[in-house]
Amino acid sequence: MRASANMIKEYIMQISEYIIELQDVHIYAHHGVMPQERTIGAWFTIDIELTMNDWRCADNDEIAGTVSYADVYDIICNEMQKPSDLLEHVCKRISDSIYSAFAQVEGIEIRLCKDTPPMGGDRLKSAVTIRSHR
Repeated sequence: MRASANMIKEYIMQISEYIIELQDVHIYAHHGVMPQERTIGAWFTIDIELTMNDWRCADNDEIAGTVSYADVYDIICNEMQKPSDLLEHVCKRISDSIYSAFAQVEGIEIRLCKDTPPMGGDRLKSAVTIRSHR
């Protein structure tokens, strides 16, 4: 049996969330409480999710309403080069800079991992995750 035209309902997709991610960003930096961490430095890995408040770009294929991954990466690199004792402080600085640069970012989840903390464990990592929103 064929469905009549008036029986077919139009399907309209509604986006419930739009997230931009950068994963496994590796950066060498000088963060830590111990003097040798500040002197020698270490490798860090960053994962970041940006929850967007404007997703027109999904409809119209235009850059308006989104952010450039490269610009986000540049902000991360810039903030990572400013030594801090605490990873929490670095996460907050990165988040603050992203919020200042992009009005369309509604929320941020950032995970900053010190790949080789000076604790003597084999394959040990330490990490901080901060979630924030406007």
